[in-house]
Amino acid sequence: MLGVYNYMASGLLLTGIVALWVANTVGIRELFFLASGAPTGPGWIAILSPLALVFALGFGINRFSERTIKAMFWSFAALMGVSLSTVVLAYTGVSIARTFFVAASAFAGLSLWGYTTKKDLSAWGSFLIMGLLGLIIAMVVNMFLRSSTMDFVVSGVGVLLFAALTAYDTQKIKNVYFEIARNDIRGKAIVMGALTLYLDFINLFLFLLRLMGQRR
Repeated sequence: MLGVYNYMASGLLLTGIVALWVANTVGIRELFFLASGAPTGPGWIAILSPLALVFALGFGINRFSERTIKAMFWSFAALMGVSLSTVVLAYTGVSIARTFFVAASAFAGLSLWGYTTKKDLSAWGSFLIMGLLGLIIAMVVNMFLRSSTMDFVVSGVGVLLFAALTAYDTQKIKNVYFEIARNDIRGKAIVMGALTLYLDFINLFLFLLRLMGQRR
């Protein structure tokens, strides 16, 4: 499991470095985003590519080599940095740092609980999937309604949902990790586990930022 956490942390570090680089380098920023903040053509590619990579990794894990999967993970983390550079521009540095600390502390506690608890969390799976689908639908609806109240509710539900997913996914990854005997498959499992926890943390952080963040 240490390998999973190391990969996850390294991916987050790469994302943060790229986000700061894009946000603070005018020429690079203008390549991906207009002055209004709307994505350019390359910007849309950078925003949509991480989703494509997640699906490719999910469906192609048995076909891709370990080296390919690792390369896709690092590409995903870097492209996420481009997408999240808008967060650096939209929120103050202090509020981002504060929210990151809260998210990191919560994630550490929840992941530790998921790792150590004797309670079987597998029963949460279907409930969490339905909750995630409902959350996505609510977010799409609010893109048109632009309701601040609904945005607050969605953000609160998002925090709770990804808090639960952090514990659930940690236990699931732990169980899979210790069942794998072959080193080549274990290497792939480490990267996929890191990707899962990366997504849990990033979403927990972003929903907390919507609740706690101070805009520029």
